[in-house]
Amino acid sequence: EGCMPQTRFVLKKALGLKKKAVVVVNKLDRAEARPHAVVEEIIDLFIELGADDDQLEFPVVFASGRDGFATLDPDVMSADMKPLFETILREIPAPEGEMDAPLQILFSSLDYDEYVGRIGIGRVERGVLRTGQEVVVVNSQAESAPVKAKIVSLYVIDGLGRLPVDMAEAGEIVAFSGIEDITIGDTVCDPACPEALDFVKISLPTIEMTFSVNDSPFAGKEGKYVTSRNLRDRLERELLRDVSLQVSPTDTTEAFRVAGRGEMHLSVLIESMRREGYEFQVSTPKVLFREENGQTLEPVERLVIDLPETAVGAVMEKIGRRRGELSHMAPVGSRMRLEFLIPSRGLLGYRNEFLTDTRGEGIMSSVFHDWVPLVGDIERRQNGSLVAHETGDAVAYGLFNAQDRGAMFISPGTPVYAGMIVGQSSRGDDMTVNVCKRKQLTNMRASGSDDALRLIPPRQMSLEQMLEFLEEDELLEVTPKSLRLRKRILSHEQRMKALKSKS
Repeated sequence: EGCMPQTRFVLKKALGLKKKAVVVVNKLDRAEARPHAVVEEIIDLFIELGADDDQLEFPVVFASGRDGFATLDPDVMSADMKPLFETILREIPAPEGEMDAPLQILFSSLDYDEYVGRIGIGRVERGVLRTGQEVVVVNSQAESAPVKAKIVSLYVIDGLGRLPVDMAEAGEIVAFSGIEDITIGDTVCDPACPEALDFVKISLPTIEMTFSVNDSPFAGKEGKYVTSRNLRDRLERELLRDVSLQVSPTDTTEAFRVAGRGEMHLSVLIESMRREGYEFQVSTPKVLFREENGQTLEPVERLVIDLPETAVGAVMEKIGRRRGELSHMAPVGSRMRLEFLIPSRGLLGYRNEFLTDTRGEGIMSSVFHDWVPLVGDIERRQNGSLVAHETGDAVAYGLFNAQDRGAMFISPGTPVYAGMIVGQSSRGDDMTVNVCKRKQLTNMRASGSDDALRLIPPRQMSLEQMLEFLEEDELLEVTPKSLRLRKRILSHEQRMKALKSKS
């Protein structure tokens, strides 16, 4: 696929730190693979990002992670990954550090364990760290005095796990417990030499959602943890391992504002919680703004799209209406590759339209680019929702009558409740449908008429797609077994009154 936004983002950071790169062109097993063209794109990217002469002299390895092989020549297949490992050992310098110097460790990641508490993860920059050693914690961005602490347990990384050790030398990546308030950017030092290392400031959150207790008619049927106390405790534990997350209270004890660095960041948290047995509901994502020099700024993302040539016009029109600016356009085989700079607000709710316009063949990827002045109003979803009229089980007859009004999200036998969203309307406003309606039994029924019902397969949506689908007056009910879209106000009469008063 070439250089995606995340490739650009990470490479820019690495080149700024004067790191040397080993380039791996993956997915060589694909029939449409174009390894030599991708290498040319990578060279252009290095030059664009300001790589020096030494960094431009990078080795290239061709690989297929799926098939488990790597090779130095794309025309010659290999049996294993040894060429990649040997290139890393040959090209990447070994860790450097003074073993006899005072201890210094900069922490760049965190974890949490219910038994030992917060776990700091970082690289030993100099000196030697031992279990039971007395240390002090300092921070280059804080003016507080050094805090004394003691190393309780010490681990080194071993594959995907951790191996307990008694000591670790300069160059090792270690994890240890014993410091309750350790955070990313802290430096652990020898008490006789408390010198803090500089650390890049953590990026501010760009997206906010509201997590609240599930209050739907099906609440408590599938989840293990359903109360506001369970929800608050789980979010507080997440703060111990994720410093880029922010949790703040609302005007009710039943809901919390959760801010993160994009929809993906928050969707990973939501999926983790539902797998652990939590049941809750979340609101539509909202982009966060910030004030700087009296001006309102909003986040802009670099969006890369790979799509069929026939869909270019429709996609460019839609993104143009969402304030996206085309920065690059080039053919890639029989497809086109487009790059845009687009406000984060413009991407909310767009993925479903994108898949429709490209008939499911398009690929889009984005990454944070910069903060820019507010660009003005951006349109959201143009279609309304199909809302269930009553509580019960969906039946084929009811779905058959409703599918003419839009795309359905459910199949026969799905439990629904009044106010639950069961599909997307073909019009711009919401429509109430009765998917539980059964055919009346009369003596005038034609034999075999039930067999004539042909249902269109329902649209299956992922968690991320459901989050993008949400409007201001809608919520996503999250349980260990189900994801259900619903209206904030379940009663049809009360929704109409609220809409009338709003207008």
